[in-house]
Amino acid sequence: MATVFNIIAILFMIAVVVVLIRGLINMMQSGSGSKSNKLMQARIAFQFVALVFLLLALYLSSR
Repeated sequence: MATVFNIIAILFMIAVVVVLIRGLINMMQSGSGSKSNKLMQARIAFQFVALVFLLLALYLSSR
């Protein structure tokens, strides 16, 4: 079960990197501020979910 949570956490970490890169590209192209704000909010949400899944995997692997 911990392996499943590890895989899900890794997928969310990849999502964080993708959203971060999209935000950097948007900033380099002088994109809209509202789009940058939405990308930052999405990145923070993905980071939170990834952290939750990592903690669940650690908890389940220690049991």
